[in-house]
Amino acid sequence: MNRTPDLTSAVWRKSSYSDGGGTNCVEVADGYPGIVPVRDSKTPTAAPIVFAAASWAEFLQGIKGS
Repeated sequence: MNRTPDLTSAVWRKSSYSDGGGTNCVEVADGYPGIVPVRDSKTPTAAPIVFAAASWAEFLQGIKGS
């Protein structure tokens, strides 16, 4: 069974903390139930890292200091 999601039609959005210059940007793709695909905007053709949605939410809480 293939567990890798098909991300060929993914719509990527940049982090609101990106510097606006096209560097050092994290991009995520929404619309994939239970997972959050994440990639580096500098290497958009590289395979993204796929996190469980709960793990991603926990990560975001941690970096927000909540």
